[in-house]
Order: sequence, then C-alpha cells, then structure tokens
Amino acid sequence: MTKIFADKDFNKKMLSLTLPMAFQQLMLAAVAAADAIMLGRLDQNSMAAVSLATQVQFVMNMFLASMTGAGSILGAQYWGKQDRKSVDDIFGIMLRIVAVIDIVFFVFCVFYPQLLMAFFTNDPTLASIGMKYLRIAGWSYLLVGFSQCYQAVMKFSGHATSSAVISTSAVIINIVLNLILIFGLLGVPQMGAEGAATATLISRITEIAACVIISFKSDYVRPVLRRIFHRNRQLSHDFLVICYPLLGASLLWGIGFTSYTAIMGHLGQDAAAANSVTAVVRDLCCCMCNGVANATSVVLGYELGKGDIETARDYGEKIKALSFLIGFITMAVVLVLIPPVLKFYKLNPTARSYLTGMLVITAFYMIGRCINTVIINGIFAGGGDTKFDMYSNLVMMWCYGIPLALLAAFVFKLPVMVVYAFTCLDEVSKIPWVFAHYRKYRWLNNLTKDFSE
Repeated sequence: MTKIFADKDFNKKMLSLTLPMAFQQLMLAAVAAADAIMLGRLDQNSMAAVSLATQVQFVMNMFLASMTGAGSILGAQYWGKQDRKSVDDIFGIMLRIVAVIDIVFFVFCVFYPQLLMAFFTNDPTLASIGMKYLRIAGWSYLLVGFSQCYQAVMKFSGHATSSAVISTSAVIINIVLNLILIFGLLGVPQMGAEGAATATLISRITEIAACVIISFKSDYVRPVLRRIFHRNRQLSHDFLVICYPLLGASLLWGIGFTSYTAIMGHLGQDAAAANSVTAVVRDLCCCMCNGVANATSVVLGYELGKGDIETARDYGEKIKALSFLIGFITMAVVLVLIPPVLKFYKLNPTARSYLTGMLVITAFYMIGRCINTVIINGIFAGGGDTKFDMYSNLVMMWCYGIPLALLAAFVFKLPVMVVYAFTCLDEVSKIPWVFAHYRKYRWLNNLTKDFSE
C-alpha cells in the first residue's frame, strides 16, 4: 500500500483531479440529501414521494452519463495527444445527442407524470405528491444535459476545479431555495415538494448560465458553431463504439437500481421511507469512489493517448490497490453515520427499525460498490473497455439480484430486511469477475487516430 503514495507524480495527478471531482460528487449528492432532509422534517410522505419521483432523473442521468462518459474517455485521450480539433468535434457530438435526451424526458415529466409515478408506487398519496414535483422539475431536464457536457469537457481539459465551483454554487443556491420554498420562509408560501422542484429548476438555470459564461475564457473549450454539426465519420464511429456499451451498462444498472427502489416502494410507506433515507446516505458515501473513478479515467486516458502504455499499466496497479482502501474506509463511515441519521429523521418506530438494518447492510455493500466503481468506471473506462460493465450488470443484476428480490418480496413474502439484502447482492458477486477481467489488460488501449482535413 505504501507504494501507492511513494510516486509523487502519480499522487499529484490523482489529487488534482480527485479532490474537485469527489467534492463535486458530494455537492450533487447533497441536493438529494437536502431534499430528503428538509422534506423529511416536513412529513414522511413528501420525503418518500420525492425520492421516488427523482428516480426519473436518475434514469435520465443514465442516458446522459453514457454520452458524456464516452466524450470524456475519447476527449481525455485526444487531449493527451494535444489534438484540439478532435476535442471540438467530440464536444459537438455530445451536445447533439443530449439535446434529444433532454427533450424526451421533459415531455414525459411535464405532460405525462402519472405514467411515471405509476411505475414507482401504487400508493395514491405518494403518486399525487410525486406528480406535482415532476411537472415543475421536468423543465430543468431541458438544461441538465447541456451543463453536463460543458462540465465533462472542463474536467478532462484541466479545469476540474472550475467545474466543481460551478456545481457547488448551484447546489448552494438549490439548498437555500429549498429551505425558503419548502418551509415557506421570508414571507413565501409553504410549497413542500413543489418548492423542492422549483429550487431545482432555478439552480439548473444558474448552472448552465455559469458554464456558458466561463467557457468564453481564453483557455477553456467551448462549442465551435461551425463544428457542432460537423460529422467526422471515424470519430463518430469511435464515439458510438464506446457509447453503446456504456449506455447498455447504464440502462441495465440504472433501471435495475430503479427496479430495486420500486420493489421497496411496493412494500409500504415505512419501507419506502427507510429506503429513501438509506439511498441518501449511500449516495453521499459514494462520492469519494466516484471521484477517484472519474479521475482515474482521465489520468489513464492522458497516458494512453500519449502512447505511454507502461505508465498506464503501473497507474492501474496503484489504483486497484487504492480501491480496497476506499471501500473499507467507506464501510466505516456508513457505520459511524447510523446513530446521527436515526436521531435526525422523524420516522415512526417501524421505519426506524428498517432504516437501522438497511444501513448496516449498506455498510458492507459499500466495499464491493467502491472496488467495482473504481476499477470498472475508472481503469476499464480510461482505456475504452466499456463492454465488461454491460455484461456484468446483465448477469449479476438482471439474472441474479432482481429475480431474487422479486421472489423474496412478492412470491415468498419474506421480511423487508431480507428483500433489501437481496437488492445488494449484485455488487458483492461482481468482484471475482472484475479482477479476472482486469488481469486480461484489455483496458490498455490507445483510442486516438490521426485526422487530416
């Protein structure tokens, strides 16, 4: 383990990216936490309903993450190669695709929210609150994809700190507005769940405005109008080769995870409320491993784009060892958080007992989650090896985790804690597959090509 921290050049590269990216992940998770905390202080049903409704954005982010993820993987390698023109083309590809995604989700959330909420719950009270939230929050979905594209480019082009500052500012605005609109402070009427949605919309407008403004600084990358609709056939092909497996993996994992939420949502209000709080804790505690994974993808992409395969291999070994350390630290953090979380939320005795059990299970689940996230989304993704994640999610989640959870919940009608445990099995079961694939070194790929006009 000491070898990881002995390489000063490696430490500098990782820290310069990991810290702002992890902090940005923390700020993004803080938005969901703020919604859950404030609505939880208002009433249990509002908290549970908004948690279910925001699963729509969770699924949307699966589409957006695959597009911006493919752009980041290719972009980091071409940035390492110092091919600015190809980076501009990659930016254009991302913007074209996310525009379609933003519009589709906007239409469903604003005009057909009842169809979306019917999937997550059969409780009419929760469904009604969730629909009100989606009708307002849906307008923010027109903007979120574009801001993610801008921030993805900032991260691999040396401006990860600027991206973190923008996200943090948007989060602070969101939290302050949450406080005012949810509880009706400063003379504003109490809006509850609709106030949380309004705060989200205003913060998204602020975020995209900041991204566009800062991109006009001389050393930043911004969309080049004449290249937004320019089609480089080879680059588009390479983008899609990376993107399709990412999209498949994202949808399999995202819809699968949403299915877990739906299963818990159908086990009653107490189970739904406890699961909502657990999800907030889990997302907050995943910030470090997500930050390390994002930084890993960029750092390895730089080295592979330059053609320095041996350095990339060495970095991969260091990061693999680091993933274990992060996993066990995160487990300890979750266990430490259990008493204050139980003390903070206003839950009835049944929901409190569910929450305690879910958090203990989640603590051990986080070991596998952190290891898999860093290696799959960091090491494998940095070299464009994106198919493994899709296949592992297909087998471990859809052929294993989800069927067991469905059988436990609706056929054998097992206790809530047993059902929740089944929803956490897939990450633990992945670990042997992940290390077997790592040793094949299929992730050591230079994806760049030479383009001439």
